Amino acid sequence: MNPQTIQEAGDRLYEALKQRRPIAPLTDAHPSMTIEDAYQVQMRMIQHRLDAGETVIGKKIGVTSKAVQQMLGVYQPDFGHLLSGMVYNEGEAIAVEGLIAPRAEAEVAFVLRHDLSGPGVTAADVLRATEFVLPCFEIVDSRIQDWKIKIQDTVADNASCGVFVLGSQARDPRELDLALAGMVLEKNGDVISTSAGASVQGSPVNAVAWLANTMGRLGIPLRAGEVILSGSQSPLVPVVRGDSLFCSVGGLGGCSVRFV
Repeated sequence: MNPQTIQEAGDRLYEALKQRRPIAPLTDAHPSMTIEDAYQVQMRMIQHRLDAGETVIGKKIGVTSKAVQQMLGVYQPDFGHLLSGMVYNEGEAIAVEGLIAPRAEAEVAFVLRHDLSGPGVTAADVLRATEFVLPCFEIVDSRIQDWKIKIQDTVADNASCGVFVLGSQARDPRELDLALAGMVLEKNGDVISTSAGASVQGSPVNAVAWLANTMGRLGIPLRAGEVILSGSQSPLVPVVRGDSLFCSVGGLGGCSVRFV
């Protein structure tokens, strides 16, 4: 894709975000789009949000578990940027009218004490660099119509990031085995998913190491103070007005979210 086409694609995604009107898959119009092209489109979309006054506060890893890969038909991880306008406090209601086709993911968030800059970052480096971990929900949303996405479409769309909610219980990750920690996800009081951290690339810690190394090769470090969403441990759960969800992680605590 040439620079003008990349800019136009990023502009279209930003307008879709603002107007809450999805667009056709970018790969339909641009079948030769590469993943590298898609990340450039993502940055054009992000720049619009920065120009509007938001700030980058972290990163997210997407499509890390087999359950999500199979649901979306996308079979490799990707990453996106977390922005200040995406954050909700636990217990704060999320208006579904502000999103297009929201789906909830339960996962573990890392808050960094030190910078992480790959390549060469190991799981041990991630643990040393982490201030604490929290249970969380990411509410993914797609500006691509009907979630008909290829990897290039979701990458361009900021890894389908919508908004996110951090739990209020923080723990030192060195005190937990995040690979073995079980997660239970409830929707409206019914258990709909159980899993363990190992479902995310063997451990959420490994997922963060992958992110640090992948972004490091692009010259982008993970900064102290940033929030890193390590990837869904649950299937994507469609949500509508009136739904409430709760996830609990063994040894870590829980996080809740509700929709109005």
